Amino acid sequence: MKDSQNGRFNDTETLALSITNELPKHPFNWKVLGAALIRMGKINESLVASQKSVKLEPQDAEAHYNLGIILIELTRLNEAEASYRKAITLKSKYTETHNNLGITIKGLGRLDEAEASFRQAITLKPDLIEVHSNLGVLLVELNKLNKAEASYRKAIELKPDYFEAYNNLATTYYKFLRIKEADACLKKAIELNPDYESEYYLLSIIKTFKKEEKYFNQALKLSQDQSLADAERCFIFFTLAKAYEELNQLDSSFKYYVEGNKLRKKALNYDINHDIERFDQLKKAQESIKKNCLNDTNEKNDIRPIFILGMPRSGTTLIEQIISSHSKVMGGGEISHFHNFGDEIARGTSKLDKNKLSDFREKYLQKIKSLSNGSPVITDKMPSNFMYISLIYSIFPEAKIVHVKRNPAATCWGNYKLPFSKKIEGYNNSLDDLVTYYKLYQDLMQFWNKKYINKIYNLNYETLTINQEDETKKLIQFLDLEWEDECLEPHNNKRIPHTASNMQVRQKVYSGSSEKWKKFKPFLNGIFDNL
Repeated sequence: MKDSQNGRFNDTETLALSITNELPKHPFNWKVLGAALIRMGKINESLVASQKSVKLEPQDAEAHYNLGIILIELTRLNEAEASYRKAITLKSKYTETHNNLGITIKGLGRLDEAEASFRQAITLKPDLIEVHSNLGVLLVELNKLNKAEASYRKAIELKPDYFEAYNNLATTYYKFLRIKEADACLKKAIELNPDYESEYYLLSIIKTFKKEEKYFNQALKLSQDQSLADAERCFIFFTLAKAYEELNQLDSSFKYYVEGNKLRKKALNYDINHDIERFDQLKKAQESIKKNCLNDTNEKNDIRPIFILGMPRSGTTLIEQIISSHSKVMGGGEISHFHNFGDEIARGTSKLDKNKLSDFREKYLQKIKSLSNGSPVITDKMPSNFMYISLIYSIFPEAKIVHVKRNPAATCWGNYKLPFSKKIEGYNNSLDDLVTYYKLYQDLMQFWNKKYINKIYNLNYETLTINQEDETKKLIQFLDLEWEDECLEPHNNKRIPHTASNMQVRQKVYSGSSEKWKKFKPFLNGIFDNL
């Protein structure tokens, strides 16, 4: 946010505060104050003002809409959804609310409902540019590439200089490995807006920067622009970190990785103590969850899940590519259902009974069936599902769980190099937090393995890359699948994973990748030595 903007919003805040002091029961003044505060980044203060506005005038659709915006910023998505639905009840043709409701429901993992909200917004206002772009992002997640491309192109048709749509289209092309088209769209986006930081980061992912080229120098110039918001500088720092790493200037690379992660941690307001408490809750709740296990789920299901889990950057994407190379298996990718709807149950902070578990099971089965394309088996490779193993086995006693383990230092460094955007992944933005979190993960996996003896398949990534055929055959046997030679050729799997590893897994399985972190060892002061 530029300084001149801050000045205007400061003036607005001062004026609004003055008026609310004089007229404390006037809802409009609180609404203005809330809007000014959120634009200044004062989220918590904005929440108080907006809640006051809604309380004073509960029939004001715009007040509920504004409150929804703030609740999204605070990642309180269920409450945001309620605010948007209230706004729509009061004003059914409130186009922007349908758009934001779509964004919120998408965040909750209900993609089909989100698509319906976006399309309703388009029906009400076909020339609302942002909705076409948002719909494109959603359609990518639904693996509807052609429709996503059409949505982005429609946005560009409505606004030829809409650089965000070019950026999103580039992201789509990248996910589907159409690299030349992604490169062209990114360069067009940079041409339209040279100051848009995420363009440079994606460009650094799909190409190798050279120090003398204009994109590198533009990114370097942006990094020195003190008027950039922290979120924007963060992406530029990660861009330069990767570029300097490829130029083998590791001291500069490490410096930018550190600075980028500092800004990301600040933005997420992450505290490792929350995860320490979380892991303790997960272990304490295990017995109660196990007592409510659905042992009588003997009805025949036409689909069964395979859970692939572990730390991010541990090799879960490769394992999913191997398993989904089998003719009976569909790769479902990272399904967020357990985190979105089962976290409180798994931690014991929500009332538990068999009816609740049975309902959870049915909804999950509906979800994976919608993604299965008729296959009898589907993978769920959400890495963080390692936290929910007790819940998985209580809902699916027949479940197959594959836990992927990789060299701890390689795993941690791989996480530190990426600008994760969700607070649940905030541990990645500090080396000290990463080490603490990794030890929590190790301890929890030891706990699960003792509670569920011989049920969890612990797969070593490095061993797999060295003895690919033997390890793959043992894995397929564990999963109760008949052997197919295609499982030895995951690089030929036509399915394209939408993760940071999507380009790497298009290569043949190779060993040695877990050693790459060592070039940064001189800068790490032995922080990974005790993992």
